[in-house]
Amino acid sequence: MSKPKELEPKQLKKQWPSSCLPFETTEELEPLQGIIGQERAVRAMEFGVRTKAPGYNIFLTGISGTGKTTYAKEYITQIAKQQPVPDDWCYVYNFENPSQPVAIRLPSGKGKEFLHDMEELIEDLKAEISKAFGGDEYENEKALIYKEMQEKRNELFNQFNEYAKQQGFQVNTSSAGIYFTPIVDGQPLGEEEYNKLDEETKKSINERLTQIQLQAVEVIRKIKELEKEAKNKVKELENRIGTFAVGIHIEDMKKKYAAYPKILKYLDDLMKDVLQSISNFKESDSSEDDNPIIHALRRTAESAQHKYKVNLLVDNSDREGAPVVIEYNPTYSTLFGSLEYENKLGTMVTDFTMIKPGAIHLANGGYLILQAKDVLSVPFMWEGLKKVLKTKSITVESLRDQWGLISMSGLKPEPIPVDIKVVLVGSDLLFQLLHQLDEDFAKLFKVKVDFDDEMEANEENLLGLAKFISGYCRRENLRHFSRDAVLRVADYASRLVEHQDKFTTRFNDIVEIIVEANTWAEVAGKNLVTSQEVKKAIEEKEYRSSKYDEKLMELLKNDVIMVETEGEAIGQINGLAVIHLGDYVFGKPTKITATTFMGRSGIVNIEREVDMSGRIHSKGVMILSAYIGEQYAQEIPLALTANITFEQLYSGIEGDSASSAELYAILSSLAEVPIKQGIAVTGSVNQKGEIQPVGGVTYKIEGFFELCKARGLTGEQGVIIPYQNIKNLVLKDEVIEAVKEGKFHIYPIKTIDEGVEILMGIPAGKKLENGFFEKGTLHEKVYNKLRQYALTMINFGKEERESES
Repeated sequence: MSKPKELEPKQLKKQWPSSCLPFETTEELEPLQGIIGQERAVRAMEFGVRTKAPGYNIFLTGISGTGKTTYAKEYITQIAKQQPVPDDWCYVYNFENPSQPVAIRLPSGKGKEFLHDMEELIEDLKAEISKAFGGDEYENEKALIYKEMQEKRNELFNQFNEYAKQQGFQVNTSSAGIYFTPIVDGQPLGEEEYNKLDEETKKSINERLTQIQLQAVEVIRKIKELEKEAKNKVKELENRIGTFAVGIHIEDMKKKYAAYPKILKYLDDLMKDVLQSISNFKESDSSEDDNPIIHALRRTAESAQHKYKVNLLVDNSDREGAPVVIEYNPTYSTLFGSLEYENKLGTMVTDFTMIKPGAIHLANGGYLILQAKDVLSVPFMWEGLKKVLKTKSITVESLRDQWGLISMSGLKPEPIPVDIKVVLVGSDLLFQLLHQLDEDFAKLFKVKVDFDDEMEANEENLLGLAKFISGYCRRENLRHFSRDAVLRVADYASRLVEHQDKFTTRFNDIVEIIVEANTWAEVAGKNLVTSQEVKKAIEEKEYRSSKYDEKLMELLKNDVIMVETEGEAIGQINGLAVIHLGDYVFGKPTKITATTFMGRSGIVNIEREVDMSGRIHSKGVMILSAYIGEQYAQEIPLALTANITFEQLYSGIEGDSASSAELYAILSSLAEVPIKQGIAVTGSVNQKGEIQPVGGVTYKIEGFFELCKARGLTGEQGVIIPYQNIKNLVLKDEVIEAVKEGKFHIYPIKTIDEGVEILMGIPAGKKLENGFFEKGTLHEKVYNKLRQYALTMINFGKEERESES
């Protein structure tokens, strides 16, 4: 039997020569530009950003901490600077339909200019109108109009009085109106005298009175016509004077904005409205400032002039290139805009000046970056975003309208066209769910930018990692790193992904070590971070989260959890498990035992029987039955019952990484050959006896090593791992040193047979042509035991039948 092959120290972690980094400290390096290790994502992002076709919005996927949002912001900002500045947007009053404010589009910078021009126009109109109507000419013409009206009215009254007198009546006026008194013999007739008249006379008086009253109605109608005519003349006068005062300024504005039809129409409508409400622009006498009526009139005038304001919704006057907006905490209002309200005399009111922009308005013509989780968690937001992308327009609506409640505002602002590239950042799970459950998603987000959580561990990316450290130290004003410190960070980056030829791309985790190593350098009074501070940072970070690990190790050391690390035992082996506690991962050895005896139950998974076994673990146990059946039961029936269990396991178990250890325990029990307890095993097995790779192998080795070290290394201890997991080893220095000194061993194997020789010290044995196995081998012992079981079962049945007959 040949000596088992074990791994050399150089195979337990990637060794980077110092010469691969051409610097002494990161201060010598230029900061990293862009992102490293994400070629697929970079190419997809470049394509997505530059493609202008509809539906080519972008969805960034990948695990948290890979720098997706940061990269998107930096790259898109760089591209956006080269693109044209989008237009400004304003809302103005709609004179034809006040509930539907008009949206006006203007080139960048023109919106603010239009706003200021309108403010100046209104001030000029107020001054000109006050001046025009404050002069003697207006008052004289107005007085003349009313004088002419008064003269005509007086003439009508005189004619009516004369007519009434001729009819024998006197016209009297009072606050209650006009009444008529009969005149008899030159004297007004009182009620008492009237009653004394004969009926014929009364009849005559009443008939004449009726005619006079009809004539009075006609006179009053003519007087009202005179008053109306006078008012119209005054209105014409005001229009003529107002047009002269207003027209010059309006025409100047129309010439300036002649290229914008909406503004021209708005100015025409504004002029009509100003002339119709000219009184709102007349200044009251300053001597009447204390008069509450004057104050009320002034407030009314100011309120009427409020509609002439311009709501500059989007101002791009100070922008360079296209906008890039990141909304970190989106709500419906912050994304789609809102209608604000104010309380006036207990009533909530709004108008077009209270329309506020959302992130989509501000990003219009550019890029909007959102977290997918946030968009999906707010009611109506996802549907609203899809509506904007499909219709290419946005309407500011009250959220009450979305809920189907009674609208408070009654405002329906004119929709604004939208030309925007939306970038959603989310997990791959969210991407898959949206792709499957929302038929619009694939049409609207055609570009997937998939960020990997690992990258190749080559010299180019190693230098990129060093430049990243340099840039972060400069940006945050931290101490720079020495070359050996960068190499230590590179080891940590490989350890996070458990692969010698890979680095993690979760730069958040790298940043934590950079910051913490800097802190320890400060504590030590150093101006440069060295490998020692990086090692300290990693150890302290692990220590802060290792309470459960230490408690468990204490139980193992004190044999409360019974795991042997020396000696030999039949049907007993040390398996290895890995435990994830959020930000901390560690390995834990566990005792696996097997008992075998004659029966027909096959392999019984005790954990499964009590519902503590996951589906993958149960599958692994069933594979053991298939292996034993093919290996030993080709010529004999399988008359076996084997019970396997994880001792002192009081929680569920999942995964098949212990299936090879379970098989060794069963074989040991059948062959009655002891297993070395100083050797722990991890690896799954298939039906053909081949060992398959598993996860967490680095932590599993270190977990068993810690227990062996605590009890004292004997030089006979070690771990068996799948051959394919060699590249996954990124072990701590103390484990590597123990291997170098021969105190600990790591054995890579490809088949169950290789492990047999390491664990049990005897050859596994080959199968001969006659169906038996080589003498003195494990398989021969197992086969003989199973053959004995089969024959006993057959003979036992014969004896029972013979005794019955």
